[in-house]
Amino acid sequence: MGGASGTQTFYDMSLVDGYNLPLAIIHIPAANTSDIPPNLTNCACIATAGLLAGPQRIGTAYTNATYPTPWEPHRTNENIRRWCPWDLQLNRPAKPGDGVYPYPDDQIARPDFDPCLSACAATGSDEDCCAGSSGDAGSCSPSLYSRGAKAVCPDAYAFAFDDGKSTFVVPAGGGWEVVFCPAGRSTDVLATFGPFLAALAAAAPEWKGVPDEVRAVARNVSYIEMKAGVGRVMASQLSIWLVVVLGWAVLFVPRMLG
Repeated sequence: MGGASGTQTFYDMSLVDGYNLPLAIIHIPAANTSDIPPNLTNCACIATAGLLAGPQRIGTAYTNATYPTPWEPHRTNENIRRWCPWDLQLNRPAKPGDGVYPYPDDQIARPDFDPCLSACAATGSDEDCCAGSSGDAGSCSPSLYSRGAKAVCPDAYAFAFDDGKSTFVVPAGGGWEVVFCPAGRSTDVLATFGPFLAALAAAAPEWKGVPDEVRAVARNVSYIEMKAGVGRVMASQLSIWLVVVLGWAVLFVPRMLG
């Protein structure tokens, strides 16, 4: 889902009502957005067993080697099979011969294709749907489903007040391609590049293009790995990254504010 407001475009992958098929959203640049690195705009949610690439932090599906996409690095085709809470499976496995599920239920084999209802879709309650007396961010918290959805698809919108962690905002321009059952793994773009995307969004009213400093961070494999806690960044690499960020702050923030 997505929309536009003046000079900005915003979009997200919503799992608020449940999860069915893996999908990706690919930005098709216009002339004014052609310099935005694709690993800042392209996102994917793959939460179906058997469709994940092997565990790894970066990939080039729907981008390129210059701007590698940050991927969720920990899930496997085996453990992703069990992320959906048992009672929210759309088609639960058949009961054993004695007609009683053993405890814990999660020891029962689940199908590869296992659509999952959200807590809101399953119960319709105000608490699960963030409605009525639970209709604000202070009184509505992520459910077990929402936490599971966010774990397997970090860039997905998992519950009604997930805006800050799950909405992409870029300067207006260009189009979109939706890919069903994409290659690769779920992306982790917003947690990795969130501050830089926020800067691009804030600059939209007087958009002058992407600063070189932002593109440098988008290319920095060590930075992407560090944000996931994967590997250790050598002191020299970290120093380079800090210089890049400080240079971006000095050059770009005054341009945004002035």
